[in-house]
Amino acid sequence: MTTRRRDGYDGTGPGPITPDGCAVELYERLPAGDTPDVIAGAVPAGARILELGCGVGRMTRPLLRRGFTVTAVDESAEMLERVRETRTVHSPIETLHLDERFDVVLLASFLVHAGRVEVRQGMLDTCRRHVADEGCVLIQREGEGWHDNLPRESSVGDGLARIVSSEPVGPGVRSVHAEYVIADAHWTQTFLCRPLSRQEFEDALAQAGLTVDAYLTDDQTWVRALPVTR
Repeated sequence: MTTRRRDGYDGTGPGPITPDGCAVELYERLPAGDTPDVIAGAVPAGARILELGCGVGRMTRPLLRRGFTVTAVDESAEMLERVRETRTVHSPIETLHLDERFDVVLLASFLVHAGRVEVRQGMLDTCRRHVADEGCVLIQREGEGWHDNLPRESSVGDGLARIVSSEPVGPGVRSVHAEYVIADAHWTQTFLCRPLSRQEFEDALAQAGLTVDAYLTDDQTWVRALPVTR
């Protein structure tokens, strides 16, 4: 299957590559880490979660095992084929319209840093549109200095991830190149990113009708936001 890439996004390596340059087979091999624990500690037990950008279900499955009900959304049909344990929805995040609201809306994987402002605001509008008045939105943002001191390498499961470069390509926008090596396989991903200061991040939330309730981790990468109600 040929997948049309988003402008500025690309990827190489074995298996299907999604519109934003992610490799499906790579994400099947990556661990969820402690993210499910962060989420579970920030929301009510048994909550109904709308997971935006679920990928192959790395977080979906641990959340289901913890007793949450999860509706998993992704724009990649190849990704969603790997998520068989729960309800799935095939849609870009920024254009999603479900006739229901959820206790928790989850926007992980630094998706809030989309290179195009209209895509970012569309994603945040989707979060606000689908969260219950008494619910919350959990968002993962970049840490301080994420684009500095490159190249940077870290362990991911049985392999390595490298952020090779982050180059300016327009006002406020950077092109990031990443490489992954696991066992005998090698993947690359190139994507656009718009770094946001804490104030810029909070201003973007406010534009969508959301407000920060708490920064959940010491590095302030995980945030719980609440809907602003009138």
